[in-house]
Amino acid sequence: MSGSERPSERPSERPSERRSERRSERRSATRTAVVWEALRPVLDGLGEGDLSGDVLDIGGGTGGFAVRVAELGHRVRVVDPSPDALAALDRRAQENPDPGVAERLTAQQGDLSSLLEVADPGSADLVLCHGVLEVVDDPAAALSTIAEVLRPGGTLSLLVAQRHAAVIARAMAGHFQQARATLEGTDPVGRTGRRFTVEELDDLLHGAGLSVQGVHAVRVFTDLVPGSLLDLEPGAHQALLELEHAVAQRREYLSLATQLHVLATT
Repeated sequence: MSGSERPSERPSERPSERRSERRSERRSATRTAVVWEALRPVLDGLGEGDLSGDVLDIGGGTGGFAVRVAELGHRVRVVDPSPDALAALDRRAQENPDPGVAERLTAQQGDLSSLLEVADPGSADLVLCHGVLEVVDDPAAALSTIAEVLRPGGTLSLLVAQRHAAVIARAMAGHFQQARATLEGTDPVGRTGRRFTVEELDDLLHGAGLSVQGVHAVRVFTDLVPGSLLDLEPGAHQALLELEHAVAQRREYLSLATQLHVLATT
């Protein structure tokens, strides 16, 4: 550091960048809050009798959920195809103030298509599959594989993109032909992957021998509200979060949600 540079002038410490980081964290928390609230009773149940559960996080990337689950005392294995994401996960775990988090986390490079090569049948109490089913070649086969690695009575937490919200978003952006193709399910599976309806998920999960226990609407309003409004209006983030929670289990809002979260058991 040069003699003329003061710590407060470092780019990483500028107030504007800290505010931007806090805004990003608040928006991210709003997007994941409904899923986390639905998961907490399941996670708390895994720890009954002072026992830790075995959690498998498929495509868990940098550990947004995995680290929080490990903080609750559970053993978590993250399977992800990206070595960079797994390296970021390791750093995140090592930097956690609880030293036990890093001990309870295991990272394994792989993906859903090769899951049985890195996870034994009947080895998981809970499987997290968030944002992965959209990009696999065969969703039905993928869910059957997940069912195989779950223990009897185990739970799948499945988070997927919802088709009808994508139709609306593309139409509002003026992409009417793309909206029509998404509506009819004829659009090619590109970088963003497939979209699913509630009915399609019901059929896929039933075919894999899984029983749906609950369906939650995720990001009904969050993606529609301008970020500038949330940043400028006092209390807006909390009010939006409460609104998302209020509609999460109301079936009439499922078709408006950007994502669907499903809990299903073996």
